[in-house]
Amino acid sequence: MNDGNLPKLIMTIGGVLLVIGFLMQFIKIGRLPGDIFIKKGNTTFYFPIVTSIILSIVLSFIFYVIGRMR
Repeated sequence: MNDGNLPKLIMTIGGVLLVIGFLMQFIKIGRLPGDIFIKKGNTTFYFPIVTSIILSIVLSFIFYVIGRMR
């Protein structure tokens, strides 16, 4: 990667994070069926297993598409 592409890459990543942050205000990701949520007394344990799997699949697809474009 040469120095001319690095600022564009950083701006693209920032833009994507901005859009994701904006969308997360309206789309309630998490608390999907299959996520583990245990509450006993003052202790709460939350492990978003299904959310993690879905996010992994989506990110893998995005990186696959980006890799094919090069």
